Amino acid sequence: MRPVRARVLISGKVQGVYFRGTTEDEARSRGLAGWVRNTPGGEVEAVFEGEREAVEAMIAWCHRGPPAARVTKVAVSWEEPRGERGFSVRF
Repeated sequence: MRPVRARVLISGKVQGVYFRGTTEDEARSRGLAGWVRNTPGGEVEAVFEGEREAVEAMIAWCHRGPPAARVTKVAVSWEEPRGERGFSVRF
């Protein structure tokens, strides 16, 4: 199966609520590669790479996030896979 890659930008109350750490745990549990980071504009940006079903499940999770988050918007753009390895939080 050919891997897919999605870049996701999550808006709302998403910083200071452990969004990045929880995203890392969720992505790793689904066997995904990529990264997550806070943006200067107050959003969370993430890249997920792996099997389509797992990436789509991760995108669905981003619509709610961790319990303290209040997600108002999730923007997804599909990209060509780049062979990411592992999943990390970027600072």
